[in-house]
Amino acid sequence: MNVRPRSAAETQTPRRVLVIEDDPSIGLGLRINLEAEGYTVLSAEDGERGLELARGEAPDLILLDVMLPQLNGFEVLQKLRSEGYRMPIIVLSARC
Repeated sequence: MNVRPRSAAETQTPRRVLVIEDDPSIGLGLRINLEAEGYTVLSAEDGERGLELARGEAPDLILLDVMLPQLNGFEVLQKLRSEGYRMPIIVLSARC
């Protein structure tokens, strides 16, 4: 039996993904691919704006870069968790 997860385009309500990424080329690549799968994409280019959008828009998922201006990704993550936000967050990093 071959079962694959349904994309956002196949569900009733489009899922909303917040991309917090300061590199325009990475942000655009994520947006193009997510929208092609039917997701609604919100985006922020720094930690402070990302935190505002996460609080105000309550996305279904956050893709969070570590190296961000103003607040870094770890600070954004810590603030959201300490405020009780429990949406899934995937942390992205170009550095190892």
